[in-house]
Amino acid sequence: MTNVLILGASGQIARHAIEMLAGEDDVRLTLFARDTARLAGVSANASMVQGDVLDAAQLGAAIKGQDIVYANLTGKDLDAQANSVIAAMEAEGVSRLIFVLSLGIYDEVPGTFGEWNNATIGEDLKPFRRAADAIEASGLDYTIVRPAWLTDDNEVDYELTQREEPFKGTVVSRKSVADLIAKVIRSPDLHLRGNVGVNKPGTDGDKPYFM
Repeated sequence: MTNVLILGASGQIARHAIEMLAGEDDVRLTLFARDTARLAGVSANASMVQGDVLDAAQLGAAIKGQDIVYANLTGKDLDAQANSVIAAMEAEGVSRLIFVLSLGIYDEVPGTFGEWNNATIGEDLKPFRRAADAIEASGLDYTIVRPAWLTDDNEVDYELTQREEPFKGTVVSRKSVADLIAKVIRSPDLHLRGNVGVNKPGTDGDKPYFM
């Protein structure tokens, strides 16, 4: 049995991942969210915990006994949230972490799209980069996931780039990102200590099609 804690479980990517893992008898999910009422009826193989990742006692209690922590968090204080997760995992002796961040945190998006992306969200990405740096500097067995601009398209269609490679494409579906996360949860050695960009193939352009 693999025990998985999902932080920010009411997020849209997390909801897709929960649905993908819901029927698996060898996975037990703990869904951690600020408002668990939003998660009612989500999954038969899940328990729910209401809390805040910046509350060390709440977070530590939720992490205790887990095998994998998947963080689906965001916000201007994302770096503080990441450091809270790292500290709690180290205190509880849990090492496997999947953390969703964003494209553009390494200035890895080339060309006109990279310039547009940086002008549009560059300032907002600073706590994301600080979170990534903290995760990579930790002793945890992490996988950092950096999606392109997200869509609600009902499809699984994606390719990956590595940390030192130029980012490809402009968009990717939330369902595609969830598929990658579910694969890592099922096979924890996949992308171990990896930092991957995720995009839909063939979506190169000056900006996302919906902008």
